[in-house]
Amino acid sequence: MSSISQNSGMLSRGQLLHLFDRFSFLTSHPDVKKRIADAVADKQEAVAVTTAIQEEILTEMGIDPRFGIACLGKVNMVYANDQDLMLHFYKFIAKEEVACEEAELGPDEFVERIRAQHQLQEQQLEMLKHMRKFHLDDQSVILEKLHQQMENANFESGASILSSEQIQETVRRRVSPLFMPR
Repeated sequence: MSSISQNSGMLSRGQLLHLFDRFSFLTSHPDVKKRIADAVADKQEAVAVTTAIQEEILTEMGIDPRFGIACLGKVNMVYANDQDLMLHFYKFIAKEEVACEEAELGPDEFVERIRAQHQLQEQQLEMLKHMRKFHLDDQSVILEKLHQQMENANFESGASILSSEQIQETVRRRVSPLFMPR
């Protein structure tokens, strides 16, 4: 590595993709997971450790870590039209969130959280499959009902599901209102 660090401009697409891939690779290793979990056990913020890992990668790349971290805050603006890079960027953010959550919850609670999340996603998928059987106008009403339900429940994840009975009732009410003014 050269002693000259990049500290101006913006990280290139290639540099960002390397950072994202390397971070994903490192945070999937048990020793790095243990590093994050140990820091949490020592009352440190998990995100401080994941940021330190990102800084280490940037340093390996010959990039001033403070500059590189600052560039991450600009990715949305600079690369807004690069859908592929933005997809990688959001995966990178999600990977960091998962690494932090795993360290904060511990292995058993984390596995339970992931299981519950998968179950919720399966229920949501089934609901969407059921909704597709209805006309677009009905689908709009169903989605509005779902939005209202989620809003009323402060966007708790369990509120993101309507049962087939609730969907049928929502459509029935739309088709045959109780009161029709003359």
